[in-house]
Amino acid sequence: MFGEDKVRQMVSRIVHRTLGIAGGSRRAPTRPMVTEKEINVLPFGGEYEIPAGALVTPLARQVAMDRKVTLIEPQAPTPDSAWAARTSGIAVPTRNSDNPSAPQVGPPPVPIPAAKGSVALAADHGGYELKEILKAFLAEQGYSVSDCGTDSPDSVDYPDFAFAAAQLVGQGRAWRAIVIDGAGIGSCMTANKVPGVRAAMCYDQATAINSREHNDANVLTLGAGLIGDNLAKQIVKVWLETSFGGGRHGRRVEKITRIERRFAR
Repeated sequence: MFGEDKVRQMVSRIVHRTLGIAGGSRRAPTRPMVTEKEINVLPFGGEYEIPAGALVTPLARQVAMDRKVTLIEPQAPTPDSAWAARTSGIAVPTRNSDNPSAPQVGPPPVPIPAAKGSVALAADHGGYELKEILKAFLAEQGYSVSDCGTDSPDSVDYPDFAFAAAQLVGQGRAWRAIVIDGAGIGSCMTANKVPGVRAAMCYDQATAINSREHNDANVLTLGAGLIGDNLAKQIVKVWLETSFGGGRHGRRVEKITRIERRFAR
């Protein structure tokens, strides 16, 4: 059996051979190659800008995934609209000078990750009062708040509002989300059905820290009937300010994501 280092050397030689041999003669690779060595020296959660024309090895991409390193692909030149229409078969956006108000046809926009500090906030009737308190608290702390309702203590169904807030996170339109109901459990179950969401129901500072450090939770659910206003503020503050620990936790969170992908349509 070959050791891990031996396997890596063999893969590297095969890739270089593919790039560097033409007509049976060996020469230096004509394209730069990004390997796991370049990724391993980066800080966890960092970024790496791929050089133009470079080949990224499968192992390098796997290491980047494990270390939460964002690989920034070189930006390709924008193709001519008519050429794109002929080659891709996809209608591209065009401006109709005769009817400027007509809807433009084209591929769906790519979601842009929300800026750090954008928090979606939602609650059912049982969490309405605490939501209003936390909305003011978050504004005082400098966060941008998107209030997803409810807007009164009248009875409503918690899944509707938990989904509204969690979806903003899943779509990259909110950095984090906080959802409140009577116990926090039902909203947590609902939020975790949204792809890309890792919701955690926290009832003290310890669980809040753990959910961030170990699980990289991006949605917090609270039970207004279980905690007081001051404790809720403490939980929210420490949850928003605690960073993901990475390392072995990153590997485990990635396994959670892989399970999610297995059942994604």
